[in-house]
Amino acid sequence: MTEIRRIDVLRFLERVQESDLARTRVWIADEERRETERIRGEQARPPAPDWVIEQGLGGRVPVYVHRGDCHMAGKRSRGADRDQARRTLAEGVDACPHCRPDTELGVLE
Repeated sequence: MTEIRRIDVLRFLERVQESDLARTRVWIADEERRETERIRGEQARPPAPDWVIEQGLGGRVPVYVHRGDCHMAGKRSRGADRDQARRTLAEGVDACPHCRPDTELGVLE
């Protein structure tokens, strides 16, 4: 029977740890790349609109005007500038009862 020398066990352990370290470095590089891409994506994102017009189910008839930061604006919304938002409110489209864009736009009933 062959005797296992302590130095052989330690060299085996060293190879295992080097392999683990190499794998960890790949994980770190992957995470750094993802973080860089996330930051780049945030910087490239256009700014949120100041005003949002929410469309009805058909997607053609506006149902609400919201401030751009309103959490109640639905997915069927599009950005609008100040004049578009004021015109839409003047045409009789309701102002969101949560963010009250009509107050900020100076279009009160």
